[in-house]
Amino acid sequence: MVPLGGLGEVGMNCMALETRDGIVVVDCGITFPRDRLGVDVIHPLFDYLEERADLVRGVVITHGHEDHIGALPYLLRRIPRPVWAPPYALALIRERMREHPEVPDLEMHPTTPRERFSVGRFEVEPLRVTHSIPDATALAIDTPAGMVVHTGDFKLEDGPLDGQHSDRARFEELGRRGVSLLLSDSTNIDVPGRAGREADVAEALHGLVAGARGRVVVGIFPSNVYRLKTLVKVARATKRRICLIGRSVQTHTRAATTLGHLALGGDLLVAPERAKEIPRNELLVIAAGTQAEPQSALTKLSLGEHPRLKLGAGDTVILSSRTIPGNDRAVWDLVCAFERRGIDVHLPATDAGIHVSGHAGRDEQSQMIEWVQPRGFVPIHGTYHHLSQHAKLARALGVRDVELVENGQTVLVDERGITPGSTVRVGRVHVDGGEELAPEVMAERAAMAQAGAVFVTVPVSADLRLDGAVGVESRGVLLGDAGSAPMRDAVERAVRELPRLEARPSVESVRDAARRAARSMFADRGARPVIVVAIETR
Repeated sequence: MVPLGGLGEVGMNCMALETRDGIVVVDCGITFPRDRLGVDVIHPLFDYLEERADLVRGVVITHGHEDHIGALPYLLRRIPRPVWAPPYALALIRERMREHPEVPDLEMHPTTPRERFSVGRFEVEPLRVTHSIPDATALAIDTPAGMVVHTGDFKLEDGPLDGQHSDRARFEELGRRGVSLLLSDSTNIDVPGRAGREADVAEALHGLVAGARGRVVVGIFPSNVYRLKTLVKVARATKRRICLIGRSVQTHTRAATTLGHLALGGDLLVAPERAKEIPRNELLVIAAGTQAEPQSALTKLSLGEHPRLKLGAGDTVILSSRTIPGNDRAVWDLVCAFERRGIDVHLPATDAGIHVSGHAGRDEQSQMIEWVQPRGFVPIHGTYHHLSQHAKLARALGVRDVELVENGQTVLVDERGITPGSTVRVGRVHVDGGEELAPEVMAERAAMAQAGAVFVTVPVSADLRLDGAVGVESRGVLLGDAGSAPMRDAVERAVRELPRLEARPSVESVRDAARRAARSMFADRGARPVIVVAIETR
């Protein structure tokens, strides 16, 4: 077992299971940056897999959330391999692949619960689990070292809206047969009891929408098709029409409708460009951006900058979502921006019933361990705190071998049990506009964000002697135009001295001399901006 992402963090889930003659990759997800620096998403470093590309047999996906499928294009353009995924996830993957034409056409296989398939020497059986997205599965993987059960993201909900319960009978059957290793979702280890029911959320949302007198905007995680389904019912019951705002909401609605998970018949749906034509008390908007992403629909609505729709006093915003750790301040800023404009805001902190998690609470995590009865246990999907608390729970329930590991720490599985293995190189790759950024580019962006940048132009003659005045421009640096003369003088002195110090100065040596002089001058003032030097030959 080689964790490349998702252990010691929330998101970017990616796991490799490896034998002597093959590797199967389970999930391949992204995460989102806290300090954006122009970065859209972050995916795992795939060096470990690239170095063993001949062994990689394929990728198996548990479900269609971005933190489980979002990095597939970046892996598959390096290592083209078949993909197995549940139907809903596969629809999203195919849509994502159209955005990456550099990825070759590959085999894409839909998976079905309890129907086994082979990936090299691995025999994989998907098992149905309840989550906040359709077609979520756990995986029972037969390996030469025994059975490995990977729960994916799950909860054990009573009365799920789609009627599809987690497959208790099969989990218990596998437990009686013998499971060498259980890899289980740790996200909600701090939540006592069980995760809530979507049916209860439906009731709470209906009450808020029915009592609203103006426009209602409901912010959701777009992948939560059950919440979308609930809002369709609420709209019909309260005689409102639905407007979808945000690309991701539209993508998931399209996929859910195509696969029969959602019905939007008649004239229920209103295009965003026509939303302003609908009476205020007859419109229900479903919007993306619950984490206050800068360019999201909710952020633009909060600032009054959305091109299609304006909210005002008497309108209602409902955030039917949780705040991902690290986004707290941005989300509260979003809430306050709405409230300053006289808009009534409801969120889980004020109305606890409007959101439930798709992840198992502590009692459900205990139940999974008791069903599977594993000989070995490794907690996955969570920060170090989540993993450590889940490991303690497994030990308390009598699991013989429990290992707490983070990304890069391998685990060996054999007939004797599980033991820590070697540590492998892992990391994060930042993506901007679909292009991966080198580490030095990210370091420069971070340095410029912290201390600004100075651009120095050095005019030189054909023999690389100073020929004119040094030009200086700065961005984000405290030193203004009036103070830049000493810096120009310092650079000019350094360049003039080069012919004396070096028999044959080069363009690079002139650039280095100018950079050192500028850096030294700023260092004397306690600043460390990025120095960019251009040599201009005359």
